[in-house]
Amino acid sequence: MSERGGRGGLGGVVVVTGAGGDIGRAAALLLSERGAHVVAVDLDPGAAERTAQAIGEAGGQGTAIAADVTDFAQVEAYAAAAADLGGGTIAGFVNNAGVEGRIAPLGAMTVADFDAVMAVNVRGVFLGLSAVLPLMAEGGSVVNTASSGGLRGSPGMAAYVASKHAVIGLTKVAALEVADRAIRVNAVCPSGVEGRMISSLEQQRALRGSAGTSTERMGRKATPRDVAQAIGYLVGSESAFVSGTTLSVDGTRTAG
Repeated sequence: MSERGGRGGLGGVVVVTGAGGDIGRAAALLLSERGAHVVAVDLDPGAAERTAQAIGEAGGQGTAIAADVTDFAQVEAYAAAAADLGGGTIAGFVNNAGVEGRIAPLGAMTVADFDAVMAVNVRGVFLGLSAVLPLMAEGGSVVNTASSGGLRGSPGMAAYVASKHAVIGLTKVAALEVADRAIRVNAVCPSGVEGRMISSLEQQRALRGSAGTSTERMGRKATPRDVAQAIGYLVGSESAFVSGTTLSVDGTRTAG
């Protein structure tokens, strides 16, 4: 059954970055089901269009925008376009674009490896907050996509882990700064999600002869829809007094 306009019903415009990826696409579709006009932002124009098209085919409203989240001019442009669609304001923001980077121990990780991850995962999140928060409606909601890597360590993933710790820090600061406008800012921390990113990480680990910690204590990996449901909760009215915190979607990975 469709949830459009139902539980945690949404109105207005919600921006989703990285909307062509597995989690971003799932979040965009779910938020559309709940009544949002979703602005699907992705570096890949075709990926953004495919997500917007899928939203339309499901009976929702989707607008595709191609943008590089590391370029502030492009970030300001997608924020302004989204606000125009929302009558001057943005109701929700899923600051989701991210990359995993190359697995390598600290002695082998290059400066270029490190900078490439930090540019998207930290600078991109910072720029998104900087551009969107001034345009956000009172009572709006931001969800930054962090990771279980933002709550623990993982050998060979210094850049990724550092970047996701930074996302959680940015989340807490932003939440404090906009609380007087009743804007909520939270982070979702997924782990081992089925899709392209986890497949790439598993392939890299296999090539290096290193196995990752099992994330299947509950008998399966997380799905993009699992993460999208958590995002939907944090964007929606059901989480009206939740701000400055993290929500793990990891099947006990960070429990011990």
